Amino acid sequence: MANRITKHIPNTITCLNLFSGCVCCVMAFWHLYDYALLCIVLSAIFDFFDGLAARALNAHSIIGKDIDSLADDISFGLAPSVIMFSFLDDYVIEDGGWMDYVPFIAFLIAVFSALRLAKFNNDSRQVSSFFGLPVPANALFWGASVVGFYNWMLSLPLWVLIIAILLSCWLLVSEVPMFSLKFKNLKWEDNKIRFVFLTVCVALLFLGIPGIALIILWYIALSIAVWVFNSHNSKKEC
Repeated sequence: MANRITKHIPNTITCLNLFSGCVCCVMAFWHLYDYALLCIVLSAIFDFFDGLAARALNAHSIIGKDIDSLADDISFGLAPSVIMFSFLDDYVIEDGGWMDYVPFIAFLIAVFSALRLAKFNNDSRQVSSFFGLPVPANALFWGASVVGFYNWMLSLPLWVLIIAILLSCWLLVSEVPMFSLKFKNLKWEDNKIRFVFLTVCVALLFLGIPGIALIILWYIALSIAVWVFNSHNSKKEC
């Protein structure tokens, strides 16, 4: 009886991730962006603990893997899309012309997040590191940006916002290596990138919600810098 109950715990946590993502979409449509961001944060917590529970309870399943990807695309794909759709709907003045359809560009985030998740599920290279931006990081970036930089973003030219959305979509499915925060040990030599990253993160968190968006930008910038540095060294050795 106990085994029958425990095997459902990971999937239950995954469903909480999905539920939180659905609530996030509603909050975004209601323009309650702070609550929408909170839902994304909750989804990220549930997403972390469902895998942890599956490993701890030895309760892995094919259904669990499938529902995890579905939940992630809602919570970290559709949810940030709705946030940006709602924001762009505020930004664009409706005049009955083609500009009324610009906000729909935001839903490319959901499309490319689905592609990213499918790629991740079938890529054996992404065990201790990633290729492309993880979907939770992308969702946190857009959620925190709208909450923390709302007025500033409204002052940006529309083309800047569109390029930013398209760039994030490209990063999701790109071959750019992104380091993970998994520590195998605490040695400086093996984890110096992680230690440098976390040290700056502590300082950025003092900025509050805007700091969350800046942490994601810092993660992307550091990952690209490490990638370029390693590529340059590899060419030298050749």
